[in-house]
Amino acid sequence: MSKKKEEIRIPRCSVQTVKGKKYYRIQMKDAEGKNTSVSAKTEEEARAKYLKKYKEIEDAKFRKLNPTVAEYASKWLTMQSAHISPTTLEGYTNAMNTYIVKPLGDMYMSDVTADDIKMAMVPLAKRSSHTYATVNMLVKSLFNSAEYSNLISYNPTRNLNPRGGIPSKEREPLTDAQTELLLDTVRNLPPYVFVMIGLYAGMRREEILALKWDCVFLDVAVPYISVRRAWHEEKNRPVINTRLKTRAAKRDIPIPKCLTECLRQEKERSISEYVIADSNGEPLSYSQFVRIWNYIKVRSTKERTLTRYVNGQAIKKKFKPELGQKCINREDLVYCLDFEVTPHQLRHTYITNLIHAGVDPKTVQYLAGHENSKVTMDIYAKVKYNKPEQLSSVVNSALKLPSSDREEEQEKN
Repeated sequence: MSKKKEEIRIPRCSVQTVKGKKYYRIQMKDAEGKNTSVSAKTEEEARAKYLKKYKEIEDAKFRKLNPTVAEYASKWLTMQSAHISPTTLEGYTNAMNTYIVKPLGDMYMSDVTADDIKMAMVPLAKRSSHTYATVNMLVKSLFNSAEYSNLISYNPTRNLNPRGGIPSKEREPLTDAQTELLLDTVRNLPPYVFVMIGLYAGMRREEILALKWDCVFLDVAVPYISVRRAWHEEKNRPVINTRLKTRAAKRDIPIPKCLTECLRQEKERSISEYVIADSNGEPLSYSQFVRIWNYIKVRSTKERTLTRYVNGQAIKKKFKPELGQKCINREDLVYCLDFEVTPHQLRHTYITNLIHAGVDPKTVQYLAGHENSKVTMDIYAKVKYNKPEQLSSVVNSALKLPSSDREEEQEKN
């Protein structure tokens, strides 16, 4: 049985005279419940205008109570902007638009099912565990907020698995050999100072790029770096402010002798108030940083795609350099890194080395600038002991042998 069409009752017109001309006016409420009206020279025209505006208002009411994923995602991000940094907001916006809005944006929030969410998450299987976790958090936060605001009665993310059964890709810290090779490779290249600070102070990329010499204390009994500023970019322009990622990010980091000497030499030739700066002494833009980091990327043996143009047509070919091979176009460039390196991996290595050295979790938490030690240990400590040869000495030193076995062990020694 078809649903009976709703009959729209049109209020009576009031008649007003303005400068000798008669107008027909009908009062109504807009989508926000505020008074509004339509008017025309004839009653028929006023009634037609009323019907048109009535439908617009009803549509607006429906959209307000039944937003699409794209509409509510935009609103949710605006609400988050009040208490997160611009850099974090930009990251959330990019992830939201790419992995949530793109596949689900045209759907009403109330129509999205758990299967829709899972299908949208499938392409993330090829991304890093960090990207997956971020999108997972965003989609849950989005629908939790909608549920709290009574926009949906069913939350499709309620039982969403953090990894959806997809194995996590661990971020491995650099080994001592890799660290040494990396430093030897970039020693006289632009990224050297950045790499040193990342490895031996464990600072985030945005903290390093915002670091000024007034926060580097080299001529004191215990040299240290004071983290007080953060970098982010807006339309490829660097912006430096004192709004750090978290309250715990504000910290003083004692630095080892190797980094102290590196920074002392850099300060002598620096023309800028910034430790990492461009040729004009200004902080780096994102594209400038990418070009600097590229000095490391081009020296790795990672497979890459080369593009050559023949008669205006692009011809792509995959190329896997061999270790020790020289670049065809640049003989001074040698493919000497058989591993990949990311800026965050430097910080990852610093924190992991502190844990390996037996530094207590609360101290590691402070030096890393984390809000709590649980975050520190959950992310980094799991890579410390995971092989029998690593576990053996730990177990033997922690557990005492029975007296008879201990005597037998002593006789053997």
